[in-house]
Amino acid sequence: MPNHNTKNSFRILTYNIHKGFSMSNRRFVLHEIKQAVEATAADILLLQEVYGEHSEWRNKLENWPEQSQFEFIADQLWPHHAYAKNAVYDEGHHGNAILSKFPISDWHNLDVSLMKKASRSLLHARIDCPAGRPLNLICVHLGLFGFERRRQMETLSHYIRSEIPADEPLIVAGDFNDWLLRARKHFTANPGLDEAFKHGSGRYARSYPSWLPMLKMDRIYSRGLETVSIEHLTGPHWRRLSDHTPLLAEFRFPANS
Repeated sequence: MPNHNTKNSFRILTYNIHKGFSMSNRRFVLHEIKQAVEATAADILLLQEVYGEHSEWRNKLENWPEQSQFEFIADQLWPHHAYAKNAVYDEGHHGNAILSKFPISDWHNLDVSLMKKASRSLLHARIDCPAGRPLNLICVHLGLFGFERRRQMETLSHYIRSEIPADEPLIVAGDFNDWLLRARKHFTANPGLDEAFKHGSGRYARSYPSWLPMLKMDRIYSRGLETVSIEHLTGPHWRRLSDHTPLLAEFRFPANS
């Protein structure tokens, strides 16, 4: 497997894995998802809709992993990880996960739920990258309704301003459910975040639904970093997996940082 990482650069992948099932929910594809993300040579994964536990599926599916889905994907490649529950129910729970090749020095989960039946949270982790440079990561999965997203983006914007030092590099990525492109006014005008695909190609990536991506749901925003490359992972292989398609970007720390 190629190693794209240097002391000054790293590769970020964001992916809503749809709880390990295909878009139609007919196939359990977590094993294929694991193989696919391993092949990207990403250094850090920001995952949404990840099962931490589900007793019903564990009893029904022979190939259900013994450990949580994020631990199963992490395996030996991403030894450092953080997981936060978004939704808890009788059978188990699911949420956001950050998997990293680099040590996670601290992490925090911010509950931004506005409705009991639509639990949402923002997972913030601080990573110790090579050469001793800290990196802040926020894994996002926002609500389906406009009023939810507006409040959640306001909360996120305030959290960034109040909790993350302005001179520390930051990545905010995940499933924004923001097909109307309202997030940009919160992130570009206030915290000064640039979206990697908008900045690099002039347009946001169309990441949903995976069989024919039309909606611009998933994003990778950055601050205090230089974008090296961007890649929207599409095609027949990815179509057979989740209902979303993943986004991959490589960043580097500025030479004078």
